[in-house]
Amino acid sequence: MAKVSKSQLIALQRKLTTDEAIGKKFHVTRQAIHQLRKKYGIASNYAKNPERNRKITALYKKGTSGTAIAKKFGLSVSQAYRIIDLAPSRKRKR
Repeated sequence: MAKVSKSQLIALQRKLTTDEAIGKKFHVTRQAIHQLRKKYGIASNYAKNPERNRKITALYKKGTSGTAIAKKFGLSVSQAYRIIDLAPSRKRKR
């Protein structure tokens, strides 16, 4: 397994964001980094997605375009609309 300390892993997670990117840096698999995160008790960046998705839905309800939302959150336009479509009780108009 990769020799990555807890503090290194936290810093790399902020910088590189994904387990796959961190794994490439250390020439190990994404799964190895995932196991280290679990061992150290570090939450995945994906844990923040529900909060992000609520913000995306709220912006869309206020009239912000899907393209502007995608740019703001660093997503593709199709991913932004997918999040909007999957929001609870959301009837999207186009």
